Amino acid sequence: MNIFLQQIVNGLVQGSVYALVALGYTMVYGILGLINFAHGEVVMVGAMLSLSSLGLLLGWDVSPLLALPLSVIIAMVGCMALGYGIERVAYRPLRHAPRLAPLITAIGISILLQNLAMMIWGRGYHPFPVLFANTTHSFAGAIISDVQIAIVVLAVLIMAGLMTVVHHTRLGRSMRAVAENQHAAQLMGVDINRVISLTFMLGSALAAIAGLMVSANYGLAHYYMGFLLGLKAFTAAVLGGIGNLRGAMLGGLLLGLIESLGAGYIGDLTGGFLGSNYQDVFAFFVLIAVLVFRPSGLLGERIAERA
Repeated sequence: MNIFLQQIVNGLVQGSVYALVALGYTMVYGILGLINFAHGEVVMVGAMLSLSSLGLLLGWDVSPLLALPLSVIIAMVGCMALGYGIERVAYRPLRHAPRLAPLITAIGISILLQNLAMMIWGRGYHPFPVLFANTTHSFAGAIISDVQIAIVVLAVLIMAGLMTVVHHTRLGRSMRAVAENQHAAQLMGVDINRVISLTFMLGSALAAIAGLMVSANYGLAHYYMGFLLGLKAFTAAVLGGIGNLRGAMLGGLLLGLIESLGAGYIGDLTGGFLGSNYQDVFAFFVLIAVLVFRPSGLLGERIAERA
């Protein structure tokens, strides 16, 4: 029972991160019908920027209480600029091209960002600095740390804020209009290019926060960290129904729980033949199962259909 509760806690923490990253995939797909496979690398850049700026601020004797939010803001601004640049340079010229062209471009941007990050930050692992005492708490035999609690709470607040933006602001109405019909939205006075750019920037800001969460949870960051995380978040988006915000949140949490529970019990189920290091296979089993049995996902519909 203790193992089950512990894996539930771990799954919720990991699923919260997956959900944040999946939101970036699903917003872009809901509006453009494009899978931005470079989104995982934006998460990585956010983690690297936040760690670099955090180390710089701490070196200037800035208080950790101030250095942490400042580093988050710097990472968000940097990733928003990166997201805008990716959309403007790589995707906008291919907006009316065959779907294979932007897909190949996305993979190319992903490889480019990985190599640029390796050149800037090196191949090594970058440790997350210890800012506060990371106290652990026990609940019914399960252990959860302050960092994990902060990750879950912050993720819930961000997802609630995003839903408010999409459903109760002018930008959100414009996003839903573009997702429904770009040409009709343009005839109604919506600036299509502006809405699409802001969507990329908003998703990139979420990716920056997710990158900081991942590095804080695991205590390190790496130039290659975004690749597998991006694939898993894409799986979460497909599981929930890519193009649907609620589906991305649900898919992220479910995938985190499936992975965590699978890692906790795969040894018992296989008689010790497989260990917890095989937990990544569950994400791809889920992806295959969804594509075979329910390609639209659990809540498969576009953003505009829930307006």
